[in-house]
Amino acid sequence: MSSAWIYPFIILGGILQAAGAPINGQLKGALVNPWLASSVSFLLVTFLAIAMFWIQPVPLPTLDDLRSMKWWAPLGGIVGAVAVFAGLTLVQKVGVGTLNGLTICANLVASVAIDHFGLIGVAEHPLGWMRAIGTALMVVGVGMVMRF
Repeated sequence: MSSAWIYPFIILGGILQAAGAPINGQLKGALVNPWLASSVSFLLVTFLAIAMFWIQPVPLPTLDDLRSMKWWAPLGGIVGAVAVFAGLTLVQKVGVGTLNGLTICANLVASVAIDHFGLIGVAEHPLGWMRAIGTALMVVGVGMVMRF
């Protein structure tokens, strides 16, 4: 992928994520059971991933790759499942703005901490004043969205 598409692709992902919670909320409303709705949602993602794997099956990991993998590396899907489940069960109660605002705000605060301390295998990006102010403004902005 050309570097010119990196930020537009990330922005598209953010736009689609904003729609994800209400879409999943409608799925839960139709299927009633939140666990069934989560299963249907992830089943579609699983089928898409398998189809993409069949289209482009390489590269494959070596045994050394698998041995060197951190024990927690495969848990990313479960992390995503928490966000999906929260969205499909809570979006009708708090609204899309509050749900996504809190999600994004919590994501930003946690991301800044992960960057600052170099957690989960990422390079350290120290928390400077400008990043701290930007994060604080995000928290205040989300608070305003929730209040008004």
